[in-house]
Amino acid sequence: MLKYLVVWLLVFIVYIIFTGSISPLTLITGLLVSIILSIITAKYLVEDEEKLKQPIRFLYLVYYFIKYITIIEFRAHMDVVKRIFTMDINPGIVRVPVASVSRYARLLVMSSITNTPGTIVVDEKNDYFYVNWINVTTTDPLKARESISLEFERFASRIFD
Repeated sequence: MLKYLVVWLLVFIVYIIFTGSISPLTLITGLLVSIILSIITAKYLVEDEEKLKQPIRFLYLVYYFIKYITIIEFRAHMDVVKRIFTMDINPGIVRVPVASVSRYARLLVMSSITNTPGTIVVDEKNDYFYVNWINVTTTDPLKARESISLEFERFASRIFD
Protein backbone atom coordinates (compact mmCIF):
# COMPACT_ATOMS: atom_id res chain seq x y z
CA MET A 1 0.00 0.00 0.00
CA LEU A 2 2.88 2.36 0.82
CA LYS A 3 4.32 2.04 -2.67
CA TYR A 4 1.02 3.16 -4.22
CA LEU A 5 0.89 6.16 -1.91
CA VAL A 6 4.47 7.19 -2.67
CA VAL A 7 4.02 6.86 -6.43
CA TRP A 8 0.72 8.75 -6.24
CA LEU A 9 2.31 11.60 -4.28
CA LEU A 10 5.31 11.91 -6.61
CA VAL A 11 3.17 11.86 -9.74
CA PHE A 12 0.77 14.40 -8.25
CA ILE A 13 3.60 16.76 -7.25
CA VAL A 14 5.24 16.50 -10.68
CA TYR A 15 1.87 17.10 -12.36
CA ILE A 16 1.21 20.26 -10.32
CA ILE A 17 4.74 21.57 -10.90
CA PHE A 18 4.55 21.04 -14.66
CA THR A 19 1.08 22.52 -15.03
CA GLY A 20 2.07 25.52 -12.92
CA SER A 21 -1.45 25.91 -11.61
CA ILE A 22 -3.40 25.07 -8.49
CA SER A 23 -6.86 25.80 -9.82
CA PRO A 24 -9.60 23.41 -8.70
CA LEU A 25 -9.83 21.81 -12.15
CA THR A 26 -6.06 21.24 -12.26
CA LEU A 27 -6.05 19.73 -8.77
CA ILE A 28 -8.93 17.37 -9.58
CA THR A 29 -7.36 16.34 -12.88
CA GLY A 30 -3.99 15.84 -11.22
CA LEU A 31 -5.58 13.79 -8.47
CA LEU A 32 -7.33 11.49 -10.95
CA VAL A 33 -4.33 11.12 -13.24
CA SER A 34 -1.95 10.40 -10.37
CA ILE A 35 -4.29 7.82 -8.82
CA ILE A 36 -4.67 5.99 -12.12
CA LEU A 37 -0.93 6.07 -12.84
CA SER A 38 -0.01 4.90 -9.36
CA ILE A 39 -2.40 1.95 -9.60
CA ILE A 40 -0.96 0.96 -12.97
CA THR A 41 2.76 1.57 -12.38
CA ALA A 42 3.59 1.25 -8.66
CA LYS A 43 4.12 -2.50 -8.86
CA TYR A 44 6.73 -1.94 -11.59
CA LEU A 45 8.41 1.16 -10.15
CA VAL A 46 8.91 0.10 -6.54
CA GLU A 47 11.02 -3.03 -6.12
CA ASP A 48 11.61 -2.97 -2.37
CA GLU A 49 8.89 -1.36 -0.26
CA GLU A 50 11.09 -1.51 2.88
CA LYS A 51 13.42 1.10 1.41
CA LEU A 52 10.50 3.54 1.29
CA LYS A 53 10.38 3.43 5.09
CA GLN A 54 13.85 4.98 5.36
CA PRO A 55 13.36 8.76 5.14
CA ILE A 56 17.11 9.40 5.02
CA ARG A 57 17.06 8.15 1.40
CA PHE A 58 14.53 10.82 0.51
CA LEU A 59 16.68 13.50 2.18
CA TYR A 60 19.70 12.34 0.15
CA LEU A 61 17.56 12.54 -2.98
CA VAL A 62 16.44 16.10 -2.21
CA TYR A 63 20.00 17.18 -1.38
CA TYR A 64 21.34 15.54 -4.55
CA PHE A 65 18.66 17.15 -6.71
CA ILE A 66 19.35 20.62 -5.32
CA LYS A 67 23.14 20.21 -5.61
CA TYR A 68 22.86 18.77 -9.13
CA ILE A 69 20.53 21.48 -10.43
CA THR A 70 22.45 24.37 -8.88
CA ILE A 71 26.14 23.58 -8.56
CA ILE A 72 26.99 20.65 -10.81
CA GLU A 73 24.91 21.80 -13.78
CA PHE A 74 26.15 25.40 -13.51
CA ARG A 75 29.80 24.36 -13.49
CA ALA A 76 29.29 22.05 -16.47
CA HIS A 77 27.42 24.71 -18.46
CA MET A 78 30.15 27.28 -17.82
CA ASP A 79 32.84 24.79 -18.83
CA VAL A 80 31.06 24.01 -22.11
CA VAL A 81 30.49 27.72 -22.85
CA LYS A 82 34.20 28.39 -22.26
CA ARG A 83 35.14 25.51 -24.56
CA ILE A 84 32.80 26.75 -27.28
CA PHE A 85 34.40 30.19 -27.31
CA THR A 86 38.00 28.96 -27.03
CA MET A 87 37.51 25.78 -29.13
CA ASP A 88 39.53 23.98 -26.45
CA ILE A 89 37.98 20.57 -27.00
CA ASN A 90 39.33 17.05 -27.13
CA PRO A 91 36.28 14.85 -27.73
CA GLY A 92 36.30 11.12 -27.38
CA ILE A 93 34.64 8.10 -25.87
CA VAL A 94 35.97 6.80 -22.58
CA ARG A 95 35.19 3.64 -20.65
CA VAL A 96 33.97 4.37 -17.13
CA PRO A 97 33.47 1.59 -14.55
CA VAL A 98 30.19 1.63 -12.61
CA ALA A 99 29.93 0.32 -9.04
CA SER A 100 26.23 0.99 -8.46
CA VAL A 101 24.27 -2.18 -7.88
CA SER A 102 20.57 -1.55 -8.42
CA ARG A 103 19.17 -0.64 -11.80
CA TYR A 104 17.64 2.55 -10.36
CA ALA A 105 21.02 3.68 -9.06
CA ARG A 106 22.62 2.93 -12.42
CA LEU A 107 19.82 4.80 -14.18
CA LEU A 108 20.34 7.83 -11.94
CA VAL A 109 24.08 7.81 -12.65
CA MET A 110 23.52 7.34 -16.38
CA SER A 111 20.92 10.11 -16.51
CA SER A 112 23.07 12.47 -14.48
CA ILE A 113 26.02 11.94 -16.81
CA THR A 114 23.87 12.38 -19.92
CA ASN A 115 22.10 15.49 -18.61
CA THR A 116 25.37 17.14 -17.65
CA PRO A 117 26.65 19.27 -20.53
CA GLY A 118 29.77 17.89 -22.15
CA THR A 119 29.08 14.21 -21.46
CA ILE A 120 26.66 11.60 -22.72
CA VAL A 121 26.43 7.87 -22.08
CA VAL A 122 26.37 6.10 -25.42
CA ASP A 123 26.45 2.49 -24.21
CA GLU A 124 26.53 0.25 -21.15
CA LYS A 125 28.21 -3.15 -21.09
CA ASN A 126 29.69 -5.38 -18.40
CA ASP A 127 29.61 -2.82 -15.56
CA TYR A 128 31.02 -0.06 -17.75
CA PHE A 129 29.49 3.06 -19.22
CA TYR A 130 30.90 4.30 -22.48
CA VAL A 131 30.80 8.07 -22.27
CA ASN A 132 31.25 10.58 -25.06
CA TRP A 133 33.22 13.33 -23.31
CA ILE A 134 33.81 16.81 -24.75
CA ASN A 135 37.29 17.09 -23.23
CA VAL A 136 39.01 13.78 -22.66
CA THR A 137 41.71 14.39 -20.08
CA THR A 138 42.45 10.72 -19.44
CA THR A 139 41.68 7.37 -20.98
CA ASP A 140 42.34 5.50 -17.73
CA PRO A 141 38.92 4.15 -16.68
CA LEU A 142 39.40 4.81 -12.94
CA LYS A 143 40.58 8.39 -13.44
CA ALA A 144 37.75 9.02 -15.91
CA ARG A 145 35.32 7.70 -13.29
CA GLU A 146 36.66 10.20 -10.77
CA SER A 147 36.09 13.06 -13.21
CA ILE A 148 32.76 11.97 -14.67
CA SER A 149 30.66 9.76 -12.42
CA LEU A 150 32.07 9.21 -8.93
CA GLU A 151 30.00 11.93 -7.23
CA PHE A 152 26.84 10.74 -8.99
CA GLU A 153 27.51 7.15 -7.88
CA ARG A 154 27.96 8.13 -4.25
CA PHE A 155 24.53 9.73 -4.13
CA ALA A 156 22.88 7.02 -6.22
CA SER A 157 24.09 4.27 -3.89
CA ARG A 158 22.92 6.20 -0.82
CA ILE A 159 19.50 6.71 -2.38
CA PHE A 160 18.85 3.36 -4.08
CA ASP A 161 21.32 0.65 -2.95
